[in-house]
Amino acid sequence: MPPLTIIQQDPWLQPFEKAIEGRHQQAIDKEQELTGGKTSLADFASGYLYFGLHHTPSGWIFREWAPHATAIYLIGDFNNWQQHHEFKLEPREHGIWEINLPLEAIHHGQLYKLMIHWDGGSGERVPAWARRVIQDEHTKIFSAQVWEPAEPYEFKHIQFKPTLDPLLIYECHIGMSGESESIATYNDFREKILPRVISLGYNCLQIMAIQEHPYYGSFGYHVSSFFASSSRFGTPDELKQLIDEAHQAGIAVIMDIVHSHAVKNEVEGLALFDGTPDLYFYSGSKREHPAWDSLCFDYGKNEVLHFLLSNCKYWLDEYHFDGFRFDGVTSMLYYSHGLGESFTNYNDYYNGHQDDNAICYLTLANKVIHQVNPSAITIAEEMSGLPELSTSFEHGGMGFDYRMAMGIPDFWIKLIKEKRDEEWSPGEIFWELTNRRINEKTVSYAESHDQALVGDKTIIFRLIDSDMYWHMQIGDATLTVNRGIALHKMIRLITATTMNGAYLNFMGNEFGHPEWIDFPRAGNGWSYKFARRQWGLLDNKRLFYHCLNDFDQAMIHLIRQTPQFNLGNISLLWDKSDDQVLAYQRNNLVFIYNFNPVRSFTGYGILTTPGRYLVVLNSDAKRFGGFELVDETIPHLTQFDPLYKDQNKEWLKVYLPSRTALVLKRES
Repeated sequence: MPPLTIIQQDPWLQPFEKAIEGRHQQAIDKEQELTGGKTSLADFASGYLYFGLHHTPSGWIFREWAPHATAIYLIGDFNNWQQHHEFKLEPREHGIWEINLPLEAIHHGQLYKLMIHWDGGSGERVPAWARRVIQDEHTKIFSAQVWEPAEPYEFKHIQFKPTLDPLLIYECHIGMSGESESIATYNDFREKILPRVISLGYNCLQIMAIQEHPYYGSFGYHVSSFFASSSRFGTPDELKQLIDEAHQAGIAVIMDIVHSHAVKNEVEGLALFDGTPDLYFYSGSKREHPAWDSLCFDYGKNEVLHFLLSNCKYWLDEYHFDGFRFDGVTSMLYYSHGLGESFTNYNDYYNGHQDDNAICYLTLANKVIHQVNPSAITIAEEMSGLPELSTSFEHGGMGFDYRMAMGIPDFWIKLIKEKRDEEWSPGEIFWELTNRRINEKTVSYAESHDQALVGDKTIIFRLIDSDMYWHMQIGDATLTVNRGIALHKMIRLITATTMNGAYLNFMGNEFGHPEWIDFPRAGNGWSYKFARRQWGLLDNKRLFYHCLNDFDQAMIHLIRQTPQFNLGNISLLWDKSDDQVLAYQRNNLVFIYNFNPVRSFTGYGILTTPGRYLVVLNSDAKRFGGFELVDETIPHLTQFDPLYKDQNKEWLKVYLPSRTALVLKRES
């Protein structure tokens, strides 16, 4: 095998060449094993077309994999939940069970489960491949539901291709997207929230909690039914309509996919599906996740690979999702799940503590996804920094398109918590935001849903705290509120405009949504008060929230209106710690930040490309909650300095108010 490109590009990887090549070859060998070399991996990943319940011209056919079962019955409201002989499945080869039923046996909307018998016991089970699972409002019991509507939703926009230059992600949760103290629906989001996203200018929705999960408060990360869209939010057809209308508006839709673990529930989950604990999961001490109270998939089993790879293809094929953000990738990659690991050098990635089966699965998953849809987007939520993660398979990597830049929000929190404003170093900020591998695309973000959960704080809440309750009315701001509003805008602008591939914002954070996210639980009296978004605060023009929203909108539109924004190199122009001033250039835009909490500067000079510059974004503008100290109408002409003639640099001199960011565009 010739040296892989990833090793040639990064000399630090050369000592681990055999390990990297071994992982690469393992994926090649496993693909050959799964497909027999006779079909594509995408064709192999079509289990959802075979397993589960399917309507045929002559009736119904149902199949399930349960190799340790001794008998299986289909039970439901169509047979009074009793085990009747005519609903008994027949065993086939390789642990597969099957039943054929006439058309009149079951109908759309009816509920069903499996009664599975095994040596020493039996139990009701929701089918593993069920596409529709609902919970009884009164008994709280989950059952599969026959979903075969007479007039299923038909997609109108089937040739959609996402915009990737750059990818601007609006992370959202359907259930908590409404303002009322209840669970919002797919239709609610489509009618009320999607227009807001369109107006803001984001070109990608990242939707959380799509896969069915028993406990609402898990944020969707304890999945029970991997092929069922959460019925809490509506029907499969309503989700399809949401995705279709997002596509109509030019917005890609990706989902959080959870293949890192599964809920421990038995009836509605996979925990003891056919009476054995290791059907889908590792056995012994590796079975349970020590921190998440969940179960870990056995990625070494071909049947598990078939299940998970088919799951990837299913959401692309059935719902027209444009890709995935894979949750908990670090937990998958290491036997330690990344717990207690420091990851300080490359040896930590190749010391034998890695789950090569999981690495192989993720590599094949990326391959399947991009075979099904070459324009698909894959993002890894991964914090260890594994080098191969977002390098293409052809070059020796795992094939993710992006990795989450998880260190950035941690940096902002640490900076706000531990350093006084006077100690903020613009050079340190710039380094933290741009410190990444050259050929690796990342998703930059100041905060996601993680920073908004109870036990943590959003950036705006850290900056303003209790003053948010009393002094967010325009004209009644305190010094704390003014500081928070100014820094909130600067933090988001510098994070977004130093991105290398993508930028993400969590729903509501664009306007500084107050307080935290707390899902209904026993500790809060099962209240929905904090599991919602208070859009009324944004729509109230007497409050500062709309100013922050307007700034976010202006920032996103500026990025989108700049041709090939993401392809432009970021050139550091100025970094003066004493003044707390930073400037950098990207394409024909110059970004200038004055983080100084007390000093404003008149005629502050920045060395940059000669030309005529106009202010195109000013964080201090009145419409953005600022003091309107900068005259945006004045053009700025660079001033010649013979000392920098050979460098083709001249002085761009501007007025820089305290805690203000300016973006200037060179016109000539």
